[in-house]
Amino acid sequence: MLYDTLIAPFVEYEFMRRALAAVIALALGGAPIGVFLMLRRMSLVGDAMAHAVLPGAAIGFLLSGLNLFAMTAGGLIAGFTVAILAGVVARTTDLKEDASLATFYLASLALGVTIVSIRGTNIDLLHVLFGNILAMDDPTLLVVAFNATITLIVLAVIYRPLVIESVDPVFLRTVSRAGAPAHLVFLALVVVNLVNGFQALGTLLAVGLMILPAGTARFWSRDITGMICIAVVSAIIAGYAGLVLSFQTRIPSGPAIILVATALYIGSVLFGNVRGLVRQMFPGRHLEA
Repeated sequence: MLYDTLIAPFVEYEFMRRALAAVIALALGGAPIGVFLMLRRMSLVGDAMAHAVLPGAAIGFLLSGLNLFAMTAGGLIAGFTVAILAGVVARTTDLKEDASLATFYLASLALGVTIVSIRGTNIDLLHVLFGNILAMDDPTLLVVAFNATITLIVLAVIYRPLVIESVDPVFLRTVSRAGAPAHLVFLALVVVNLVNGFQALGTLLAVGLMILPAGTARFWSRDITGMICIAVVSAIIAGYAGLVLSFQTRIPSGPAIILVATALYIGSVLFGNVRGLVRQMFPGRHLEA
């Protein structure tokens, strides 16, 4: 019974194996990015950027179909355009950067939906908004894996300034000029991983596999390296369990993955050993001198 439920779908169906491989790649690339977004208090910025890439990705989708190269290029252009415009407006006017970014991402979301609605079909619109990881083909899977590999390599290069800036940005500015370049590179990685998740989870849910595992990890570890490892593992578990849930029920694969990730997060809020609610209600005995 357990074999038929948990293992057989991946043994018997190639599309399930490709979906699982895609989930693992997205977890390896996106979960560490989510941890740094959380530490830098940029979680909502990540959500805003997920909507900001929609117009470019939608144009690439309509021009080339399910071609991740075209959608990635369009998404990167749209994402960086929104980020630059939001930064320019924030620095040249009295509008704060969060308000400026919210304005542009809402406009981008509306523009992207309009483009797909005018030039495509309702099926195209659902695919753009919610993705379809079960339709992952080999070329798309290779692009997802390549982007995840590049993300891990670049993160390893900028890891030290990124960690220091997340903990004490003032100290980093006094000892090094690496903070600003590392921040810009990090924003580029955010956009790359959001576009990476576009095909699998759609523009509305792509950020979920980045932020929810990071939030889960926060309740189990105080160490950044520990949080990254826990976030990656929880993202893989959510992806695997979500695919099984989708296969055994009528729940779409993308929402199923995010629902499982949400359940892991709620469980961590309740039972996590780092300021989990139950832990705070029933603290362990402290050593007495």
